[in-house]
Amino acid sequence: MDLTPYVDNLRQELAVAADAGGDDARALAERLTAPLESAARLTLLNALSAAMGEVTRELAPGSVDVRLRGLDPEFVVTPPPAPEPFREAREPGAVPAAPAPPPPPADADDGAMARINFRLPAHLKSRAEDAAAAEGLSVNAWLVRAVATALDGGMRTSPQGRGKDSGSRGFTGWVR
Repeated sequence: MDLTPYVDNLRQELAVAADAGGDDARALAERLTAPLESAARLTLLNALSAAMGEVTRELAPGSVDVRLRGLDPEFVVTPPPAPEPFREAREPGAVPAAPAPPPPPADADDGAMARINFRLPAHLKSRAEDAAAAEGLSVNAWLVRAVATALDGGMRTSPQGRGKDSGSRGFTGWVR
């Protein structure tokens, strides 16, 4: 994404505002435009990063990352991984087992977010980082998927997204 048109527009708006103040204001505006350009770019990048953070929360376990290439940001979209069917080795002529139910869709939850502090031994942290990188995910997105998989492990879910044996111990939503 090219930020130059946005920075140029800000420069033009400053010049128009300075014209109303006379020659001294115009000269001051000209001196301020160069240092303000880097501040404007940084502010735009911060706004884009915050916006992509919100998009990522909606896409989890997918993600959108903002990367800086030269002076311009680049968006990298990582869609949620498609589950691969489990294929069990079987004897010739054996009847295949019924497929496991698919995990509940990500949009089945209520969208509420929860923040937790998660203390992890250093050796597990590095393994989690390696696993996330191998799948092209952020560590957070990888952990969200791992927790969801562990909690949903083989349990059929009702339309409300709760396990059949959940009773008062049911969980809704997901953690990030």
